[in-house]
Amino acid sequence: MESIASNLEAIREQINSACIEAGRDPASVRLIAVSKTKPAELVREAFDAGQVEFGESYVQEFLEKFEDPQLENIPVDWHFIGHLQSNKIRSIIGKVSLIHGIDKFSTAEELSKRAVQHNLQADYLLEVNTSGEASKYGMSPNDVLSEAESLFFLPNITIRGLMTIASYDRVAAREEFRQLRMLLESLQKIAPDPSKLTELSMGMSGDFEEAIYEGATMIRVGSAIFGWR
Repeated sequence: MESIASNLEAIREQINSACIEAGRDPASVRLIAVSKTKPAELVREAFDAGQVEFGESYVQEFLEKFEDPQLENIPVDWHFIGHLQSNKIRSIIGKVSLIHGIDKFSTAEELSKRAVQHNLQADYLLEVNTSGEASKYGMSPNDVLSEAESLFFLPNITIRGLMTIASYDRVAAREEFRQLRMLLESLQKIAPDPSKLTELSMGMSGDFEEAIYEGATMIRVGSAIFGWR
């Protein structure tokens, strides 16, 4: 069985190769290790192998890891990448550096409210349903554009970019990644400060190279790092 360290090395090599092929700087792509359902000891193993950013999808599981003695006093950079309900925001605000899954205006409003209450600044990504599948969360591209102006001015929170989960078909996925990039470019044109709106969280274990070709700044990789155990 391959070790987490060797898996990480292989993925970093793939990132480098994809960036070179796309004419991009490999440093422009951040690897988010998806550690949901994996125990704290595997997070620690990945951290010891040089991985710093980790993505969690379930609030209670994240909180258990956040407080786990094995991960105390090490600078893990947590991202919340799952669907986030408004009533769960109070549990994670201030504990994660970026929330990837804000998929409606009311959730952004709640995030803003909690950030103001705690005198915090919170960064987030809007989740976009680029495939149009009813089984997936996310705003439609049209809704993103129509609600953007209101979102830009919510206090104490900042939209940093967009996130999507693409179709399983890699050809379709690449087109959806391209669509997300173009949507971000449209948002930048109407944003009060386009320099803050730079992130594209897209691509997972099976399609992150296509995502990199289309401009991903963050890829979310789980099974290719931790395996199916």
